[in-house]
Amino acid sequence: VQLQASGGGLVQAGDSLRLSCAASGRFFGNYVVGWFRQTPGKEREFVAAINQRGSSTNYVESVKDRFTISRDNARNTVYLQMNSLKFEDTAVYYCAARFSVAQAVPTTPREYLYWGQGTLVTVSS
Repeated sequence: VQLQASGGGLVQAGDSLRLSCAASGRFFGNYVVGWFRQTPGKEREFVAAINQRGSSTNYVESVKDRFTISRDNARNTVYLQMNSLKFEDTAVYYCAARFSVAQAVPTTPREYLYWGQGTLVTVSS
């Protein structure tokens, strides 16, 4: 599967953005998809993930109640709705996918095999 992340941009604190992760290839409904983010000099950080059917999600504590991950398997796309953005949300955001028959939602980068190219989110304070 190939992934294409989009939707990043420059916004002010308190604004919203919606990121999209479009996948090409077959059987997208068999992939767990996660969003990660990275800033210079830091390790890639887990943000959110969603299982194959969208019935289970996982979030890093710092984005709970602000970010929502969802998916549309008919469109081969996963979304990350980001509300009430903060300066510390500034990062390059990556989507990643993992083919799995289990419904678990991993949170570590090494558990995902396929990665998109990243989209930059900049939040001005």
